[in-house]
Amino acid sequence: MTAAPERPSYGESLPVGGAMRVMGAETEYGIHAPSAPGANATMMSARVVQAYAQVTRQRAAGGAETRWDYTDEEPLHDARGWTLERASAHPSQLTDQPPVLDAEAVALAYGREDLELDGEDEAGSLLMNMVLGNGARLYVDHAHPEYSSAEVTNPRDAVTWDAAGDLVALAAVRRLAADPELPPVNLYKNNTDNKSVSYGSHENYLMPRSVPFGDIVRGLTPFFVTRQIMCGAGRVGLGQDSSTPGFQISQRADFFEAEVGLETTIRRPIINTRDEPHATADKYRRLHVIIGDANLSQSSNYLKFGTTALVLSLIEAGLAPKVEVHEPVSALQAISHDTSLTAKIRLLDGRRVTALDLQWMYHEAAAKLAQDTGVADAVDGDGHTHEVLERWAATLTQLDSDRSAAATSVEWLAKLSLLEGYRDRDNLAWNDARLGLVDLQWADIRPEKGLYYRFLARNRMQRIVEDSAISAAVTEPPSDTRAFFRGRCISSFGKDVVGASWDSVIFDVPGYGRLQRVPTREPLRGTKALTGGLFARHRTAGPFLAELLGHNTPPPAA
Repeated sequence: MTAAPERPSYGESLPVGGAMRVMGAETEYGIHAPSAPGANATMMSARVVQAYAQVTRQRAAGGAETRWDYTDEEPLHDARGWTLERASAHPSQLTDQPPVLDAEAVALAYGREDLELDGEDEAGSLLMNMVLGNGARLYVDHAHPEYSSAEVTNPRDAVTWDAAGDLVALAAVRRLAADPELPPVNLYKNNTDNKSVSYGSHENYLMPRSVPFGDIVRGLTPFFVTRQIMCGAGRVGLGQDSSTPGFQISQRADFFEAEVGLETTIRRPIINTRDEPHATADKYRRLHVIIGDANLSQSSNYLKFGTTALVLSLIEAGLAPKVEVHEPVSALQAISHDTSLTAKIRLLDGRRVTALDLQWMYHEAAAKLAQDTGVADAVDGDGHTHEVLERWAATLTQLDSDRSAAATSVEWLAKLSLLEGYRDRDNLAWNDARLGLVDLQWADIRPEKGLYYRFLARNRMQRIVEDSAISAAVTEPPSDTRAFFRGRCISSFGKDVVGASWDSVIFDVPGYGRLQRVPTREPLRGTKALTGGLFARHRTAGPFLAELLGHNTPPPAA
């Protein structure tokens, strides 16, 4: 075996060279209130958060009230070595401050212009942020409700806790629908309204800060340009406004305009440079990936996380394929527009290759590294890399030679097969509005409405994780990251937790005299193995905090 590539200690170690690393997802849901077409989307999103707060109060009093701690948010730091001036930033980049509500917008969000509210106090009572008992965050990101999953250590768990977010969103939708005083809200797990607006589905991966950012850009760009053939969610229409008839592989591809950059909502780049580690800054880099589609398909989502983790291991080891794409943005869109997968893109060395060719190059390199480091062994490996490599190879093979088989796992192909069925039956052109409605209905998170869920129920889509595991992840945090500590603090001591973030939990306990901020900067500390006993020993926050902080006795209650 070759020596494992150097990586800083994670506290509890993770195997290197494979698909295991700290990772997580962020999903912005499309939102629509059919009976209140003039409603403000930001306020509707706040209603979604408020509705889920009402759901969680039925289970754990107080836990729903924990607010997000913005103390360590630094969205304008750039991985290339500078910080953008605040005055020069687009408002969407200022994620270190909550949105501001006003009473008029709240009234519109409730679909009642005559609603009487008590000024700004009443408007400000709508929740904009929640920290959940499963370690996740639910909040308003501009005009969308967003679920940011808890940190996990492997692609299977990434799929599980991301899918748990769909159930969180569904619970909020059900709660709103049950209130006759409020207009119902529909949520969609997609990336565009097909009217020139796109919203994100982001991924996050922890890396060593010692890896040069230029190596990350060179290693990831060809991979990101082509991974859509496995992970795209599919979309009716070409162009940002879908004005050109057709079907394409990726929902997001047409909205990217740059190769590298700090922005996420304007001039979107293939490689995002936001340098906000949410961990020990001199050791870790959080790679913020904005180019992925929002996947309902568990298999597409699994490959999105698993293959990206493997490529990051290649980059860390200095073994990523030495290929560079000529004009990556144009190549990204050309591949998205070619459902035959035969289009060839130009490399800087003059070669012309297909997306399948490039993916096979990355697979071969990742398989060799995993074999050399021992993590891919089916028996003695890390328990994840072998499966990712197997599914990666099987999917590429099916895309090349058996597309009907690939359609049970690859989301864009499953959607395309559905749409082609309608086209053949009713002789529909690609610009027929009915096909756009089918596209939208695919992404509806309500199982009785969403077409993806019909496919899943009829075994026309593969499962990676069982429904029971996803349901459990709605309330249970992952056991092997700091998310366990964060989630358990919320569910056990929610009334004493006044704020939390990825790297802190803030307690307000009588007798301490001031807030107690517990840092959680090491992502693999605070696990069940390290802190589970602490939670088991204490039913109230005072003694819990005393033991955690090393005090002999808790301070007396005020």
